[in-house]
Amino acid sequence: MPNFCAAPNCTRKSTQSDLAFFRFPRDPERCRIWVENCRRADLEAKTADQLNKHYRLCAKHFDPGMVCKTSPYRTVLKDTAIPTIFDLTSHLKNPHTRHRKRIKELTEDDIQRMKERQLAAEQLSSKVEEESTNTADDEPQLSAEEKEYREYLRSLFEILLLLGKQGIPLTVNKISETEFKPNNFQALLDYSMNAGDAALRKRFSTTAVNTEYLSPAQLNQLLDVCENTVREEMLMEVRESRFFSLVTGELVEFSKEKYLPLFLRYVSQQNLIREELLDFLPFGDGDECALVERLEAQLTERWGLSMEDCRGQAHKASGTSTIKMKAVAVLLMEKYKFALHVPCSHMPLNIHLANNLPYPNVQVAMETLRRIGKLFEAPSTQSELDKAIGVYHQKSEDKASALKEACASRWTERHNVFEVLLDVLPPLLLCMDNIRDNDDGLFTAAVVASAYSIAEILADFEFIVTIVILKNVLTFTRAFGRNLQGETLDVYSAANSLTAVLHSLNEVNDNIDVYHEFWYEEAISLASLMEIPVSIPRLFLRKQRSIDAGEIQAELYFKEYVTIPIIRGIMQEVEDMFSDTHLNALKCLSLVPAVMGQMKFNTLEENYADIYHSDLPSPDTLPAELHCWRIKWKHRGKEVPLPTTIHETLQLPDVKFFPNVNSFLKVLSTLPVLKLEGGGDGGGDGTASKRLQAYFDNTPVKNWHRSLAMLHVNSHVKHDLDVMVDKYCRLYPEDEGEAEEPAEEPMEEEAATN
Repeated sequence: MPNFCAAPNCTRKSTQSDLAFFRFPRDPERCRIWVENCRRADLEAKTADQLNKHYRLCAKHFDPGMVCKTSPYRTVLKDTAIPTIFDLTSHLKNPHTRHRKRIKELTEDDIQRMKERQLAAEQLSSKVEEESTNTADDEPQLSAEEKEYREYLRSLFEILLLLGKQGIPLTVNKISETEFKPNNFQALLDYSMNAGDAALRKRFSTTAVNTEYLSPAQLNQLLDVCENTVREEMLMEVRESRFFSLVTGELVEFSKEKYLPLFLRYVSQQNLIREELLDFLPFGDGDECALVERLEAQLTERWGLSMEDCRGQAHKASGTSTIKMKAVAVLLMEKYKFALHVPCSHMPLNIHLANNLPYPNVQVAMETLRRIGKLFEAPSTQSELDKAIGVYHQKSEDKASALKEACASRWTERHNVFEVLLDVLPPLLLCMDNIRDNDDGLFTAAVVASAYSIAEILADFEFIVTIVILKNVLTFTRAFGRNLQGETLDVYSAANSLTAVLHSLNEVNDNIDVYHEFWYEEAISLASLMEIPVSIPRLFLRKQRSIDAGEIQAELYFKEYVTIPIIRGIMQEVEDMFSDTHLNALKCLSLVPAVMGQMKFNTLEENYADIYHSDLPSPDTLPAELHCWRIKWKHRGKEVPLPTTIHETLQLPDVKFFPNVNSFLKVLSTLPVLKLEGGGDGGGDGTASKRLQAYFDNTPVKNWHRSLAMLHVNSHVKHDLDVMVDKYCRLYPEDEGEAEEPAEEPMEEEAATN
């Protein structure tokens, strides 16, 4: 949302000017002086907090000496700055024009007080400038060597940021022991020196040809400073917005250690919904309590955030880490009741529910799906699948075309994945057999081995039954999950339809014998079509024999150990994930005007507002404000469209005049269950999680680097090289001397990759 200047007769706004805009000060006395100088009678009744939150003055109203540019991206005022430059007469030329910024007429006493105050401010400013000049004189000036050293550091940071932005690994393999091949970092240093970088050339001009310019320790120090500086820029926005939600990604490995990607979701000062990668947390081998402690320490002690301001959490986990992350979510909710555990908008609800089931057969099925998705990322394997579908359905071209389209791209990550898998299962098994044979030698040994192990699982009757049961049970949640990740109106509808979903699941559970019979026959038919024998898992039979139990029928086994656990597990997951508090929060989406209009402006947000009552600036006035909000949109002009999303609503210029609604929408938008709107993650290439996945997909595993991944994902974040240089000199002052002597030994690849 653009900033508008509050000064009378000033029409500047931030979208039309490069000028800096400054908030009214929080200090009541200084704020009062600003208001008096503005001569805005309508601002006198407002508090300093209200003015600080909703009103700005542009830099044109301050003496240039009061404005300081601390970096290319940051402009600040001096502590004693008072606006003194105003146009208070131009409106007199057109007296019939209505002005929202009414100018107060001053009495003689007012004029006298303003003159006295201006004189006192000038004297104070002169005193402060004199003191700062004296302080500056006392500070040691940088020597020529120190300036050269700082220029040298700037060049190093520029190259590291380039490596991160472009996703270029630090190191490459050596051709042989005798032939030296420089790593990418060193190659870019050489290029910069050849291109005329005087600071680098002077530093390394006498270095031997086959010598590394920097030791691994120095390189890691530079990377740490880069990473921390970029992170601090994002954390400043999070602290300013106050409320945030925590999102964790799937486990990743750097140098054989497991890490948990940490994302924070918040609303920026421009009212953009952001979700940014902040760090990688060591996962460790301890229990969930230890992980929660590390997580809290990271957010509070290291980043200066308060967990009391956390309004949501979502954990995108799979495999064995799922159970641990569920326990982490429960522990966090016990300590911080507003940190609602919700599904992640990046993952379809049905996949999320299946991943959370702790049963071995379901976990095997979900892991197999992930492996299938990975296998068909390559064009050669995808082409082989298309060929197998064509062969299997050669008598039905329409069926073959529909299946090829359904399996075109990332089909294992969609809401209808289980339906598609059952449809494509016979040709998929045929495809795996063809890849295993590898008659044309198109596939590597690793691909052939993967196809072999996947084929063994696909040809197992227990796998077929598990997928059939998952497909049929999750049919009842599929539409609900799709709406949950749809537009705002769809999410609101989903929040009001959960009762029907639970009713359907309960009805299935109450009549499980009938439903299981139909589902089991479906599995038998598919297995017969694929020539797979009906069998009970060998491990179960061995346990039965060990306790000398009688034989069990296959249908009864799969009912007791597959169907009943899955239906009850899904019901429990849905009830746990969508608590009354969570649903009430989603029902407050009726604050979005388009949802309000769909409900004929007959909404009662007050009934669900208690959850965020303490987060509102003026909770006592909420009912009256909501009434005005509804009236505003109900009686709007015909040409005025209704905003359809939270993002569009927050961008409205007059939403700031509804402070409770504004705050309510900002808190709601941090919930990770809602999809990101308006490109608010800031990257331009999809969400931060997608950019992280792109880094892993495009970089060889042996070259994955934690700091470079951070810099790559956050390459859109503004950074100041001077800040990095200052921070490095402050943290590692002794390195000035060490840097004069480059390391004699080449950097080891293991150290360079983390």
